[in-house]
Amino acid sequence: MTEQPHDPAAPAEDAPPAAVTPAADAPPAAPAAAPPRPAGDRRVLRAVLRWTAAVAVFAAVGASTAYGITRAERTDLPGLATEPDGRWAYPALVGPPLPSGSPGPFAEENRAGTHHADLRALLLPAPEGAKEDPALRGADGWLPVKGFLAEFARQEDRTEVGQRLTDHGLRHIAARGWTTRDGTHTRIYLLQFDTAAVVDAVGGGYLAPYDMPRFPARGAGTLEADERFPQEAQVDDVLRVPYAEPKPYGAEQVRQAYVAAGDVLAMVIQSREGAAEPVPFQQTVTLQSQLLR
Repeated sequence: MTEQPHDPAAPAEDAPPAAVTPAADAPPAAPAAAPPRPAGDRRVLRAVLRWTAAVAVFAAVGASTAYGITRAERTDLPGLATEPDGRWAYPALVGPPLPSGSPGPFAEENRAGTHHADLRALLLPAPEGAKEDPALRGADGWLPVKGFLAEFARQEDRTEVGQRLTDHGLRHIAARGWTTRDGTHTRIYLLQFDTAAVVDAVGGGYLAPYDMPRFPARGAGTLEADERFPQEAQVDDVLRVPYAEPKPYGAEQVRQAYVAAGDVLAMVIQSREGAAEPVPFQQTVTLQSQLLR
């Protein structure tokens, strides 16, 4: 197509590829059909297709922007624009270095989605003023499987989930927990498997249906899909399924999310007497997703 050299209204040729805009050389005088969307990242497409269609709703909608800069102005963060909004003050997030010559989990050549960095270094740090839970550290930073299974309410569920993890070759679990001054108790578990395909089978195919988790969490009544989780906080390549305990709940409210990133399946749980605030939960899930990215 011939370039329009004298058209100042034509879009810049170096516009960001994610934006769906008319071609740069389209004549401005007559509306033209929008070109087909550029091919998306093939890794994202494969992951979305592996998860259920309902889970893909959470992953496909919204931009890749997130709450990434933990100390940025509130008005700069999508979905958290009101002040005060209840966010926690996390330390600056720095991902661990990769071993020399090792690709990142979403590199094209890393078909298994392997996290080569130390899983323990991929755990989100506790926010300022929080009291850490030493019981979740485990020996040398690795938590026994029974520590993770204790999050499920029923003994029969713990037995079933434990067997499923064994059958799918769970490698190890890294965990961290803390309690903030307002009484919110946070627990994060990172479960590493051999491949991303196994994570898809254990996560979206087993533990994390869209409407509610397959197995109820300890201390919770019924958990439902958290439809209010901001789509603007979606992290590229990472799939999340958030839940929240609806009213009426008992002495405390529970919020839970499963996050799939390559060969790692994360579970984030927050509980608080009275009500667990949504913003710290959204912030915690999003920042942990970014570290796994």
